[in-house]
Amino acid sequence: MNANPPIEAQDRPARLTVGVVGAGRVGPALAASLQLAGHRPVAVSGVSDASVRRAAQLLPDVPLVTPAEVLARAELVLLTVPDDALAGLVRGLAETGAVRPGQLLVHTSGRYGTAVLEPATRAGALPLALHPAMTFTGTSVDVHRLAGCSFGVTAPDELRMAAEALVIEMGGEPEWIAESARPLYHAALAIGANYLVTLVAQSMELLREAGVQAPDRMLGPLLGAALDNALRSGDAALTGPVARGDAGTVAAHVEELRRHAPQSVAGYLAMARTTADRALVHGLLKPEQAEDLLGVLAGPAPDAPRTSRSDSDGPGSGPTGTGSDGSGSGPGGPGPGPDEPDPNDPGPNGGDQ
Repeated sequence: MNANPPIEAQDRPARLTVGVVGAGRVGPALAASLQLAGHRPVAVSGVSDASVRRAAQLLPDVPLVTPAEVLARAELVLLTVPDDALAGLVRGLAETGAVRPGQLLVHTSGRYGTAVLEPATRAGALPLALHPAMTFTGTSVDVHRLAGCSFGVTAPDELRMAAEALVIEMGGEPEWIAESARPLYHAALAIGANYLVTLVAQSMELLREAGVQAPDRMLGPLLGAALDNALRSGDAALTGPVARGDAGTVAAHVEELRRHAPQSVAGYLAMARTTADRALVHGLLKPEQAEDLLGVLAGPAPDAPRTSRSDSDGPGSGPTGTGSDGSGSGPGGPGPGPDEPDPNDPGPNGGDQ
């Protein structure tokens, strides 16, 4: 039984009180954007010192409370926690009666649609899935970047107008994603954004190894042109030795990588094989040119040394995204686990989240 009174439609103000469960990189930025549109942030929950600092920076004077208290104070609640924490958080909030009938419950995970909110929906919540297809830094710059950002939106038919209105108020562009298509949608963003970061970082490392003093300056124009051409022309924008079938050059690349950066060989071979396959399918690489090239690419990759890196609050998130970032996973207070990994991100996460 819900301890809190329901929000009646006639009592709902034109502007909503907003709460954030999960003060990672995404939640405070979205709440700050909604504040610019006239809504009123009233509560936020977070666990780590970084989350507390982020909430204070983006949502000054908004009290830091437990997740259950966020729901008690807000008419629109943003659940911006890591994907793996979302289902447990929703279930706990519903089981303890924290969810109020008529309350807008929004999550920012790229992976999930509204089905993950089903326990809260049964308690009377209005479920929305709004995933910003953008990477987040956790700073005020994210609020401005939302202008023109696409949101992957999943909502019941009767809430489509509400979902669209919220996205537009944040400066975004709604893209409707079917419930069943959310995992594929999220995987596509991970390939396009998350793995791009890995490729660029790896490329900069190799350029430094080759003696380039400013790899970022060298790569900037090249990557900008490649991205622009790919978005405009798709596979027709392919250039380089693989697209030309230049097996000798590719073999030299692999040999040098084995000598200087063996941990990069597996990724190079995988991307080169995928590039060759796409070039063949689209007629950019002739079959007679591909034979020697594919022979080079069939070589085994060396075992790469395993490295580990602790998570940090550095710039950039995923999903993204995307996608979701987060706070505690329990309704009565912050739950276990970090609240910084992204969703969203995306973050695109979020998102990234």
